[in-house]
Amino acid sequence: MTRASFRDELVHVSALQEYVYCPRRYYYQRYHDQIGTPYELADGRSKHAAQAQRGGWTTEQYFRSDELGLHGKIDLIESDRGTLTPIERKRAESGDYYPSDEVQIAAYCLLLEDAIDESVNVGYIYLYSTDERHAIHITDEHRRTVTEIISRIQSMTVDTIPSFTDNPSKCEACSARSYCMPEETAILEPEKARGTGWEGEV
Repeated sequence: MTRASFRDELVHVSALQEYVYCPRRYYYQRYHDQIGTPYELADGRSKHAAQAQRGGWTTEQYFRSDELGLHGKIDLIESDRGTLTPIERKRAESGDYYPSDEVQIAAYCLLLEDAIDESVNVGYIYLYSTDERHAIHITDEHRRTVTEIISRIQSMTVDTIPSFTDNPSKCEACSARSYCMPEETAILEPEKARGTGWEGEV
């Protein structure tokens, strides 16, 4: 197996965030490419680009770990007296970050510590909307969660569609809704919505 083909089997950090938000949405994105680039993502990329050119203080650095089965690019790595800390920047109009963002920064911490062979126990989530950054102290639970989600993603197949989200409010502005069809499925095939947030919603 070539290095390039092995890289294709690694899970990108952004996939962890997508999966945590909604495994079903991630399924459509991965296997059917039915999701365009959301405005939030495009806007976030433009902000990253603008920041990267500001005074040369931003370093977007790529990391990969065959052992973790993970790869991705860290927005910014802060160095304070030899201590390296990853920072992930978010648009966050709500003024807050989400559990999926915590998983993402935890994954970056694991990638960084794998590269430098030192523990990385803190990462920051910076929110553009409030101009604040939040310290995320990486726990054993964070580490287990990252490892478990990587395993779940690696074991996914095109023949098995994940269940509907347990939080129907996530579907309101989802770009995959026209393909996922949670409401229609809950009406026509209620057994498929059993045990999910869509059971009893229609």
